[in-house]
Amino acid sequence: MSRPQPLPRSACPFFYSLATRWADNDIFGHCNNVVYYSWFDTAVNRYYIEHGGFDPASATIVGYVVSSGCDYFAPVSHPAELDLGLRVTRMGARSIAWEVAVYLSGDDSSRATGRFVHAFVDRRVDQSADIPAPIREAVSRLLVE
Repeated sequence: MSRPQPLPRSACPFFYSLATRWADNDIFGHCNNVVYYSWFDTAVNRYYIEHGGFDPASATIVGYVVSSGCDYFAPVSHPAELDLGLRVTRMGARSIAWEVAVYLSGDDSSRATGRFVHAFVDRRVDQSADIPAPIREAVSRLLVE
């Protein structure tokens, strides 16, 4: 198995900017690993809201994270301006596989690359559901081969 490598900025079709917070640093002086997962969740859900018409308060079909992981290549410390690169590596009828790359503003290589799978569920009956059409359309723009 090959060792994971940082993603070049050119591998991501969409970006959100994000500033780190003082509370993101841990006792070792860098952003703690759990903070990265919060960044991933924030970026993807923001994309669903802004581009897929998703309303988390009223939506009956929602994405649950069913698998996740992250590869860390270089630390990030507060204060820092970040760019979160989004891409979709697979989209099925009922799930989406995401990658979110963390870049320091201006860097070309990711400091970390996270991945997770959203499985869509009808939360009224807690059963698997098809990806809503507006989300499918928005996310298809981020699908990479």
